[in-house]
Amino acid sequence: ERPQMALDSETLDQLLETVRRFVRERLVPLEHQVADDDAIPPEIVAAMREMGLFGLSIPQEFGGLGLSMEEEVRVAFEIGYTSPAFRSLIGTNNGIGSQGIVIDGTEAQKRNYLPRLASGELVGSFALTEPEAGSDAGSLRTSARRDGDFYVLNGTKRFITNAPVAGLFTVFARTDPASTDARGVTAFLVEAGTPGLSLGPIDRKMGQKGAYTCDVIFEDCRVPADTVLGGREGQGFKTAMKVLDRGRLHISAVCVGAARRLLQDSLRYAAERRQFGKPIAEFQLVQAMLADSRAESYAAECMVLETARRKDAGQDVSTDAACCKMFASEMVGRVADRAVQVHGGAGYIADYGIERFYRDVRLFRIYEGTTQIQQIVIARNMVRELAQ
Repeated sequence: ERPQMALDSETLDQLLETVRRFVRERLVPLEHQVADDDAIPPEIVAAMREMGLFGLSIPQEFGGLGLSMEEEVRVAFEIGYTSPAFRSLIGTNNGIGSQGIVIDGTEAQKRNYLPRLASGELVGSFALTEPEAGSDAGSLRTSARRDGDFYVLNGTKRFITNAPVAGLFTVFARTDPASTDARGVTAFLVEAGTPGLSLGPIDRKMGQKGAYTCDVIFEDCRVPADTVLGGREGQGFKTAMKVLDRGRLHISAVCVGAARRLLQDSLRYAAERRQFGKPIAEFQLVQAMLADSRAESYAAECMVLETARRKDAGQDVSTDAACCKMFASEMVGRVADRAVQVHGGAGYIADYGIERFYRDVRLFRIYEGTTQIQQIVIARNMVRELAQ
C-alpha cells in the first residue's frame, strides 16, 4: 500500500464501483437526451453533488475527498466512459478552478471557497483564454488597474468552460501594463454577479452538447484587492503552471475512459452484425482495427497510471504529463475513427451514438494545450535537460 493514497484500498474500490454503476445506470441512458436538449438534468447534477464528484481533488479538511493523483485518474477512467459533458461540469471544480486556491490561495480564500466548490454549491470557471491569447501567455490583453483598495478589470475572455453556470471565476489579467510576458499577470478570484462582469451568448460547438462555454466580458469591473489569488501580484501564471500537470493527467484519463467505451461498443456491434454468413468480428480486417484500439488504449492507461504514481511520489512529471495528454488525446481520436469504421453506415447515423462520440472526443486534442503545444513542451524540456 502506497502511503500517499488518501483512501484505503477497500474505500477506493467502493468509490470506483459506485461511480461505475452511476455512470452506466444513470448517465449512459441519458446521453442522447443531453445531446438533444443541450442540458444535463438537474437531478443528475444533484446526484453528482451528493456523491462528492465536485470535490474529488479538494482536501478533506475543506469537505472534499482529497484524492491522490492515482485515485483521481482511476475515477476519471470511469467517468470518461460516458459523454464528456457530464465530466466537464465537475472538471473545473476538481482541476484548475480549485487547485490554484489549494496550492497558492490565502487561508481566507481557502476557507471561503473550497468547501462550496467541493460540495458543488459553487461551480468554478477558469478564465484564461482570450480572442488573441491562448497558449501564448505573453499576449494576454485583459488588464487589472490598481485603484486604492480595488482593481479595475477590463477585457474579454473566450471559450470559457462552465462560464454560464459558474459562481466563481479565476481570472488572469495583466497588473503590470509595461510587461510583455507572463510575469506581469495576476490571478483574481471574481464572483459571478460582480458589477462589470457579463457573459456572451453560449457558444455553438461541434460536439460536447450539454457542456457550456461562452465569452466572459469585463467592463470596468471593480474587485477588492483581497481577490488576488494568494494575495500577491505577478504570481498568476506560476499558479496556473503548478496545476497544469494534474489537469493534463485528468484529461488523459478521461480519454482512456472514452476509448474503453468506444471499444466496448465496437466489439459488441462486431459480434452481432453479420455479413457473408458470420459476425464481422470474425473478419481479420475488422479484428485488426479492434486490436489496434485495444493496444493503444492500454498503452495510454499504463502511461497515465505510471505518471500519476510518480506525481504522488513527489517527482517532477511535467514532461511525462505532456506525453500522456498528447498520446491519450490522439489515441482516442484514432479509436473513435475506427469505431465509426467498424460500425460502417451505422457509425455515421446519430441513433447509435458513435458519431456523437467521434465529435465529442475531437476537443481533447485542443484544450488544456493542443497536441502541438504538448510537442513543444516535451521537446523544450528534453533540450533543457540535455543542457544541464
